Amino acid sequence: MNFRQRLANVAPNKEAVVTIGVFDGVHHGHRHLLRQVVKLAGDQYLPTVVTFSNRPITVLKPGTEPSYLTTLDQRVDLIKQHGIELVVCLEFTLELAEVPADEFAKLLSESLKMKGLVLGPDSALGKDRQGDLAFMQKQGEELGFWVRSVEPLDIEGQPVKSRRIRDAVANGNLVVCPELLGRNHLLSGTVVVGDQRGRTLGFPTANLDVDPQLLLPGDGIYATWAIIDGKRHQAATSIGVRPTFDLTQRLVEVFVLDFSEDLYGKTVGVEFITKVRDQEKFDGLDALIKQINQDVDDCRQVLDRSS
Repeated sequence: MNFRQRLANVAPNKEAVVTIGVFDGVHHGHRHLLRQVVKLAGDQYLPTVVTFSNRPITVLKPGTEPSYLTTLDQRVDLIKQHGIELVVCLEFTLELAEVPADEFAKLLSESLKMKGLVLGPDSALGKDRQGDLAFMQKQGEELGFWVRSVEPLDIEGQPVKSRRIRDAVANGNLVVCPELLGRNHLLSGTVVVGDQRGRTLGFPTANLDVDPQLLLPGDGIYATWAIIDGKRHQAATSIGVRPTFDLTQRLVEVFVLDFSEDLYGKTVGVEFITKVRDQEKFDGLDALIKQINQDVDDCRQVLDRSS
């Protein structure tokens, strides 16, 4: 189903106020924009988001493989949690990239009964980003919708953007997430059978099969909460290639403290609090085991304080 069919099939039950974007992470900057959409929609209009399942750069620059802070399903859930009643998901394609801004405006106006368009900071729609604020206002005069723009939300003197958060997460700086993202960084995956090396060391870990498009924090040991069957458990999580064993596959391994149940096949969430150390290579198993014991103690202290 192409984007025209997808829009044509939406058929909202009342006129809409719309905003458009990827909204990766649904961070505080996005929430600032969504609040304006909900406020401007009021009781009269349907607060609506059109989001792209993929980042446009993957189409505009072929071969680019960006990482995401959230899956599409998580993104939609988070958007709806902030008062948006209708979320329309489109795939950004070469065909869509070639649509002129005036044609795209007409599609939104007719398909979504759009009566208001809210643009985020630096937003521009249509081919070659022709549809900036002034252009879309002119289209609105012709098609019967109004247009507003929203100023960026600054925290610590810088605008809150997904790239800023992704850079922090990739560098292992998870402590900025509550302030910028509005929550702790969260990954989830299915527990799969690994080489069981942790079990032989006395620290059985759950190896997570994580969506390869999701951004992993930088290599290291993290104090985390493991979410299992809706309950939070203290955990120490390792991300990396286990250099002591000269391995190369990057893994997410979760040691759940004071927990002995079988997790194979379960979906486990991992909520990151802070990095306790970088990844290291040890001279032997004794040194590694000693350090793991210290890691567990350090993680427990961090999590006791955070709870």
